[in-house]
Amino acid sequence: MDPIRLLLALILGVAGALLVLLLLRRRGAGAEAAALAQIAGRLDQLAQSQAAQQAALDGRLQAQERNLARTVEERLSDLNKRVGDRLQESTEKAGKSLSDLAARLAVIDRAQANIMELSGQVVGLQNILSNKQARGAFGEVQLADLVRDLLAPGSYEFQAKVGAGRADCLLRLPEPTGPIAIDAKFPLESYRALRAAATEAERITAGRAFDQALRKHVRDIREKYIVPGETGESALMFLPSEAVYAELYANFSNVVDESFRARVWIVSPTTLMALLNTVRAVLRDVEMRKEAGQIKIEVDKMLEDVRRLNERVGKLGTHFEQARADVDQIRISTEAIVRRGDKVRAVELGGPPAELQEPALPLRASKIEGA
Repeated sequence: MDPIRLLLALILGVAGALLVLLLLRRRGAGAEAAALAQIAGRLDQLAQSQAAQQAALDGRLQAQERNLARTVEERLSDLNKRVGDRLQESTEKAGKSLSDLAARLAVIDRAQANIMELSGQVVGLQNILSNKQARGAFGEVQLADLVRDLLAPGSYEFQAKVGAGRADCLLRLPEPTGPIAIDAKFPLESYRALRAAATEAERITAGRAFDQALRKHVRDIREKYIVPGETGESALMFLPSEAVYAELYANFSNVVDESFRARVWIVSPTTLMALLNTVRAVLRDVEMRKEAGQIKIEVDKMLEDVRRLNERVGKLGTHFEQARADVDQIRISTEAIVRRGDKVRAVELGGPPAELQEPALPLRASKIEGA
């Protein structure tokens, strides 16, 4: 029973008892004593009933409290396990992430070291290119590397004397082309000024300087390295920068046209490589033509050897044919001997074979029949 209802019932019972008591007072003292006794008995019963209900209520509350404590303990244990698993998983993920981060940091450190090294090389290259003499040497070294990689020794000469000057490289091509001089030029200052121009006026001024520098190089090469009777009718100007070469052919076609008229062909590392491959093929063809006479003699000797070999093979074939004929005759003789042997064996075993027996005379046969 609910404690509130129990309390209300108790209050109502006490109120009823008091009411009865007041009524009994009016009726008499004897009746009053009996009523009081009855009321006291009922109050005692109510007190016992309340005590029993209170004890049952306390038992249920204790049981619920124990169940609640056990449930809370189980929930806390499960929560602790989940929290521990999550912490373990988070720790493993954090450790893996830290390992990946350390590996990436190591890669970044190596990349940074490479970048620092490359920066030093770029600075060194910039220092080289800022000096005209060093820049010229850079172009000559690049030219020499390309020529050495693609041509055979003896087909070129570095710092060769041509006319009154010395060319960076002289390609010794056969007639009618003749030797061709290659000179390396690197108009870097005017090209940088052209690329750094911010206004139209600066761009025009830098473009004129670039144009004039290239025209001067073309004229110098034509005057110095195209010598009638000593070199061919053309020469090469080597630009060791693809960017400068692209700028020239993209925006300075008048300079290119003038170089064509002067028979000074402007080449970059890529186009020079293609040209040297062609030169190598031409030189190889020339060498093969020089050796054509010797090759013909050797081929004639080889054909003579083949003819003699053919004759000897024919003779050997004749010997083989004769040997085969002899072997066939021997086989015929051996087969005849074998047949004779079979006939002899037949005579020894049971009389002559049918083909060796003589036919009986008719007269003799008739006598035997009469007997």
